[in-house]
Amino acid sequence: MLRIKHQVVDALFEQAQKDAPLEACGYLAEKNGVVELHLPLKNIDASKTHFSLDPEEQFKAFRVIRSREMRLKAVYHSHPASPALPSPEDIRLAFDPFLSYVIVSLDKECSVKSFRIKAGAATEEAIEIV
Repeated sequence: MLRIKHQVVDALFEQAQKDAPLEACGYLAEKNGVVELHLPLKNIDASKTHFSLDPEEQFKAFRVIRSREMRLKAVYHSHPASPALPSPEDIRLAFDPFLSYVIVSLDKECSVKSFRIKAGAATEEAIEIV
């Protein structure tokens, strides 16, 4: 289960709306089992249908996470015009089976979903907003 603060979910939707029609992306960090921090990162692909994280920004984000004694919990991105389901590319590029992969959809039903992806298979995990 992914436990995430309400303020973080709000921030994810704000970033997704601001970056639309491009995909927004970034990291989520947790402390004591609750995601308390979102770290927006630049989508260097500047694409409506996929994203790549900026390596320099990734290193900066890891420094912030460590300095706050937190742990990386998830990679997130938005789907500006499609449901919150991992695409074949999302699944192919999910390299860490210990992370959650969060998708924020701005499609008809604005939603946020989380997935665990391992060996090419995506399994939805429950989200508890606290």
